[in-house]
Parts: sequence; structure tokens; C-alpha cells
Amino acid sequence: MSSKVYYTKNITPEGLKKVYNALGVSLQGKIGVKVSTGEDGAKGYLKADLIGPFVKSLNATIIECNTAYPGARNDAESHYKVAENHGFTSFAPVDIMDESGEFKIPVKNGKHLKYDLVGENFKNYDAFINLAHGKGHAMGGFGANLKNQSIGIASRNGKAYIHSAGKSEDPDAVWSDLPKQIDFIESMAEAATAVSDYLKAENKPIAYITVMNNISLDCDCDANQGDPVMADLGIVASLDPVANDQAFVDLIWASQDEGAAKLKERIDTRLGREILPYAESLGAGSREYELITLD
Repeated sequence: MSSKVYYTKNITPEGLKKVYNALGVSLQGKIGVKVSTGEDGAKGYLKADLIGPFVKSLNATIIECNTAYPGARNDAESHYKVAENHGFTSFAPVDIMDESGEFKIPVKNGKHLKYDLVGENFKNYDAFINLAHGKGHAMGGFGANLKNQSIGIASRNGKAYIHSAGKSEDPDAVWSDLPKQIDFIESMAEAATAVSDYLKAENKPIAYITVMNNISLDCDCDANQGDPVMADLGIVASLDPVANDQAFVDLIWASQDEGAAKLKERIDTRLGREILPYAESLGAGSREYELITLD
């Protein structure tokens, strides 16, 4: 069964609001907006002037978790400073969700993970927006909603558990004993699906939006993130994370931009597209979608 994906080329606060409104959801209560705050030194993270008006209109909180790798965001105190420096605290409260711990949620039918470790404060919210920045990624090939829901919502130890494909929760040990690439990609899909399953069980709605601007080869988690390699593509939104990620990938593959070839190479050399069929097989969503243009 195909899912609906709404699309605009208009990368503005108005375009962001338009795709959200098209979803037909009315999120209530305490709303968490999951974004990447961007590593200190990165430049592609979603900026306050773009997302601030939208987040403020929902009276929402920016939610994040600490990183598993060494850097300026691997402890809460430093992470809050980066979030402030990058402008997030100028328009919303910021909650580093694993500041006070973590909790386990089940992974069903996983080949690699027995559970997912997410930030303790994740349970404090009534509804969510997974607001991703679509770009490449050094390890995952590309990053959008599925990555933002797996690595992004996982605690520091949970990130290590995903990166190790279930072998270790130790952030200091994981990088010296990485698993096969396909095992890591599939582990991200398992973690993302676990979050979806948890939210369904708790009757907590979530909407998915990916802003496809400043599209670099590397992630906002890279302190040495390079310049964009291709032109901006727009914004996609859906209630299905697999469909939304598939739409992002399809827009890259359909692009006539010369730089798109570099991003395709990055994605496929990291087996990035393999996350889509595996997440679909786990029940996270559908790769079949109807693209509805709002312009």
C-alpha cells in the first residue's frame, strides 16, 4: 500500500508549515521536535531562521541525545552550549534526552539488536516531529528520517549499540571493532522501527519532515563538514518514514545536477539504500508512495 509524501521546492518557514499542514495531523500536548543540533564546526544543520517560526508555532521543544564519538556533543553540558551557539535555544527549549539516563524499548524480529536504548526524557513527550536534514553521511551513506529516528533518538550508549550491530554499548570501545557495513545499516533500520513500534503502542503520533538543502556528502555530525555538492531539492513530509526517505533518495537519483553523482556514489559505497527495503520488511513503512506537489 502506497503512502502519501507531500513535496515543495519552497525551502522557507512558509514551505515548512505548508508541508506540515498537508499531513492533516494536529499534534497536541508536549511536542518534541527531533533535529540534529550539528557538531561544533559543522555548517549544514537546520538554521533557526528556517525552522524557528515553525517550532515556535507548535510551542514545541527541540530534542536531542549525546553523541557516541568524541566531540563537543558527547556530554550534556557541552551539548547545550553547541545548541545555544547554533541558535536552537533562541526559539525553543532544548532537551538533551539522555542527560538523565536511558531506557530500553523492544526490537521485534531483529537480526542484530535485541533492544533499542533511547534517551530517558523521550518518554516525557506526547507527540513528535522527526525533522531531518537530508544529506550524505560518511558511515550511513545518507541521513534523513530513518537515521534521525535510530541514531538520533538513541542515547550515547544506544548509539554505540547500533553502530556495533548489537555487540557493545560502550562508546569508547565501539569504534575499534565495527561490524560489517550491511549489519550496521540493518541495525539502524531495526532501531528506527523499534521507535515507531513504541510510539504506536503508546498512542503517540509522529510526523516526518526532511529538509533537502545544503546537501553535503557528510553529515551535520561532522565537524569538518564540506560544502554542498548539489543544488537544494526542497522539503518532503509524510506520516511514513520509509516513504519519506525513499522520496529523498529518488529525488537525488532523478536530479540532473552534476554534483548528484558524488552523492549517489557516497550512498551506494556505504550500502545506504539497503536501509529502505529492510525497514519496510520490519513494518516501519512502505517504499511505495504518491508524491503530491504543493507548489
